[in-house]
Amino acid sequence: MIRSLSFVGAALLTLTSAVSADIIVRDAYARSAGATAKSGAAFMVIENTGSQDDRLIDVRSDASVRVELHTHIADDTGVMRMRPLEDGMVVPAGGAHVLQRGGDHVMFMGLTAPFEQGASVSVTLVFEQAGEVTVAIPVDRDR
Repeated sequence: MIRSLSFVGAALLTLTSAVSADIIVRDAYARSAGATAKSGAAFMVIENTGSQDDRLIDVRSDASVRVELHTHIADDTGVMRMRPLEDGMVVPAGGAHVLQRGGDHVMFMGLTAPFEQGASVSVTLVFEQAGEVTVAIPVDRDR
């Protein structure tokens, strides 16, 4: 079962395949640096109320030419750099995985249109167990 707990209606979920884990997406928002930005990011809390771990393995969206799961990792000099997460993100059974600024996030590269305040971005999250979940993520550049 997929349920949505949203902050001011933040995330709308649509189930598009069979589900083996209970996934809740909450407090989702997307942002970019401004109207002319070429990239953006989305952040959220993904909860797994099921009895088995799940893994977010892919993300898709028409909002950009490329969309990837990313994290920040310190390089040899201590500078934080973004890196794709090739193996995805584990969402533990009975737990959550937080996508937040300075940490794991959804990265949009080559935006097809500006992220306008108050609009929403459609994103499909792909899980190993829960399958595909489409989320309408509101743009909030003030967060």
